[in-house]
Amino acid sequence: MEVQAQVLRIINKKSKKEQRRKNMTRKVFSRLEMLEGAKSIGAGAATISLDGAAVSIGIVLSSLIHSVARNPSLAKQSFGYPILGFALTEAIALFAPMMAFLITFIFRSHKKS
Repeated sequence: MEVQAQVLRIINKKSKKEQRRKNMTRKVFSRLEMLEGAKSIGAGAATISLDGAAVSIGIVLSSLIHSVARNPSLAKQSFGYPILGFALTEAIALFAPMMAFLITFIFRSHKKS
């Protein structure tokens, strides 16, 4: 009888250890899943700046149309400034997808061993 009790205690200890190990792996997986979700949110937030770039390009084009409408004789001279504005705005806008790709593919979450 006493031997059976000792065997049951040993089995219960092993099962408790297994439960702890399973709980730890669940915690690790849930943390990794949360980190992956946060990465997705961050990548989406990084692309919000594309809206600002689109608005900026619209403003630059609108200003060009207004300036040509007011003084058509200076259309050729004033065309260089909006092109510079387009180029700078697009350069800034290219950083948004670059950051989204960096967040998504480069910054990886590794499980600690």
